[in-house]
Amino acid sequence: MDAAQEAHNREAFHQAVVNTLERRLFYIPSFKIYRGVAGLYDYGPPGCAVKSNVLAFWRQHFVLEENMLEVDCPCVTPEVVLKASGHVDKFTDLMVKDEKTGTCYRADHLVKDFCKEKLEKDPNMPAEKAAEFRHVLAVLDDLSPEELGAKIKEYGITSPDTKNPLSAPYPFNLMFQTSIGPSGLSPGYMRPETAQGIFVNFKDLYYYNGNKLPFAAAQIGQAFRNEISPRQGLLRVREFTLAEIEHFVDPDDKSHPKFSEVASLEFLMFPREDQVSGQSARRIPIGVAVSEGIVNNETLGYFIGRVYLFLTCLGIDKDRLRFRQHLANEMAHYAADCWDAEIECSYGWIECVGIADRSAYDLRAHTDKSGVPLVAHEKFAEPREVEKLVIAPVKKELGLAFKGNQKMVVEALEAMGEKEAMEMKSTLESKEEIEFHVCTLGKDVTIKKNMVTISKEKKKEHQRVFTPSVIEPSFGIGRIIYCLYEHSFYTRPSKGGGEQLNVFRFPPLVAPIKCTVFPLVQNQQYEEVAKRIAKSLTAAGISYKIDITGTSIGKRYARTDELGVPLAITVDSTSTVTIRERDSKQQIRVSVEEVASVVKEVTEGLSTWPDVLWKFPSHSSMHGDD
Repeated sequence: MDAAQEAHNREAFHQAVVNTLERRLFYIPSFKIYRGVAGLYDYGPPGCAVKSNVLAFWRQHFVLEENMLEVDCPCVTPEVVLKASGHVDKFTDLMVKDEKTGTCYRADHLVKDFCKEKLEKDPNMPAEKAAEFRHVLAVLDDLSPEELGAKIKEYGITSPDTKNPLSAPYPFNLMFQTSIGPSGLSPGYMRPETAQGIFVNFKDLYYYNGNKLPFAAAQIGQAFRNEISPRQGLLRVREFTLAEIEHFVDPDDKSHPKFSEVASLEFLMFPREDQVSGQSARRIPIGVAVSEGIVNNETLGYFIGRVYLFLTCLGIDKDRLRFRQHLANEMAHYAADCWDAEIECSYGWIECVGIADRSAYDLRAHTDKSGVPLVAHEKFAEPREVEKLVIAPVKKELGLAFKGNQKMVVEALEAMGEKEAMEMKSTLESKEEIEFHVCTLGKDVTIKKNMVTISKEKKKEHQRVFTPSVIEPSFGIGRIIYCLYEHSFYTRPSKGGGEQLNVFRFPPLVAPIKCTVFPLVQNQQYEEVAKRIAKSLTAAGISYKIDITGTSIGKRYARTDELGVPLAITVDSTSTVTIRERDSKQQIRVSVEEVASVVKEVTEGLSTWPDVLWKFPSHSSMHGDD
């Protein structure tokens, strides 16, 4: 199959999925009667149920399993917090404007679309040109505004809607700004991630945890990003749900006590060396990836393994899931290692979970800005003797020499590292004075021997004080759910073969409704039995839908298959009923009293469908299934 045909099939599949999702109210554009707003969506009843089930499983799989501390922090965040984290200055995308209409576009998206279209539509392109487009796609995130602008000019890219010329790219901050209180004097932002709420509460969480490391805090909540030109449906939106974990660990010991539980898991990994050399992702056991240094440490490897188990249990296809390591140019300067769980769907490979070892950057940044030490302590069994650098500025002499600037000179002297301080000590001993740069003054000053004493003293220490490292798995819940919809969707012919019927093969774990109850015909006795069964399902905590319309049973099955309901109960007698499984369409006959317990067993994963098929008599459908 050529690239153009493949693209056409992918688009047709995508349309079928989206049409079904919108028609069955899994999600719809927000404010639809007012023509909607790009990048904002409402979840309808089945979409809410799927999301609620995914989040419940996330809590069970991570928060309960790892004994995490869950918090819930406000969406509105004061500017000072996001200034410390770097978001105010650096949370930007490059934007270009249509020079005539003022419509805005993301510069990198325009270049990406141009290169992809050329590669898809021109299979006979010279190899050199194809290699150039692939290279541009690979390094797109690393291009400066000037380099991106040069590519737009070189390729003759114009406004997609009007073909008008575009402005030069410039940075646009993606945070929604607001002010806190009526005065307008306290600026704030809608949080672009949930993590900062955990970092600023580190001191209290550490105390709550008995002053012990390692520990993890978790948060599920809304985040906001003012995307320049949102597209790709649920994948790129302006308000979305994040589930984030911040696992705090001693930087000198990133081993994990439960790593052996995941070490033998083998899945698609895409280390940076393989990406740079043009190879494909390959299956690597996570234990091997850690021992060979492909993954930086055990704790990071443990969470990669746990994320793999979480996604595959939800119903993500393991052959269309890979863990891609960030290239050097993608990683923040402070990060030790970063991996993305990417899921393949009709839009290509989509980053759905980021798993990063962020070192001690965040806690240090908030310590510096707030003045509150966000640190951990390790008490020694026996006191340890250590050599400590002591810098003692002589404030009287510095005051005489520098008057009003004395404080800044004192601070600069006290902030010296060991190497610089010892060099100053030897210069002062030999030359009696030294030129010293004070960055807050922006100039050099002369320090004389009588202005400072520098020495090393032996001290006994009873504890070690350090800033913990943080390992952060961050889950884009909407992206995971959309990929799950695509991975679960298929079509099959109706019984007569006249039409294609849509089915979502959701695992019972995430299915929006666990079963449906149908009286075979409109009949008072059957309806009474259906109500009795409904009552027993409610008592067992099982979600269900009852359908007493006179529609044919085949149409009712098709309607619930399209919602991904795993089991359908058909009342065709007053003592026994049939239970039909969605994907195999096989049926068993069960007594009315046993229905709720059988459904509970299957939907809660205590038994599989083959288990119950073996236990109960099978039933050949006489009611015109599908």
